[in-house]
Amino acid sequence: EVQLVESGGGLVQTGGSLRLSCAASGFNIDDYAIGWFRQAPGKEREGVACSSSEDGSTDYADSVKGRFTISSDNDKNTVYLQMNSLKPEDTAVYYCAADPIYTYCNGLFDWQHYGMDHWGKGTLVTVSS
Repeated sequence: EVQLVESGGGLVQTGGSLRLSCAASGFNIDDYAIGWFRQAPGKEREGVACSSSEDGSTDYADSVKGRFTISSDNDKNTVYLQMNSLKPEDTAVYYCAADPIYTYCNGLFDWQHYGMDHWGKGTLVTVSS
């Protein structure tokens, strides 16, 4: 059974940092592209970052480029999202997700069109002003 468990969320002040973790089980993270998504109250879930072990590529939403970094530890089967220079508009529930149809990051942020089979339950990040 595929499971994704996020952790590391919390309350941080503007300009602060957090590192989120996504522990995967039931599959190897180097078999699929892994995405981080977020959903703020009243807004749609949006793609934030993606990592593909297939070609070593990463992709980021424009709103987080230069501030967020996605990385992975295959030995721990865990994907991380390092978030720096946090802003109040980064406040959201953050989810990691995976689906066998994505071995590369192409199309992963368009998950509503192509689908996404496996989601974690999310971790809340709150950035105070």
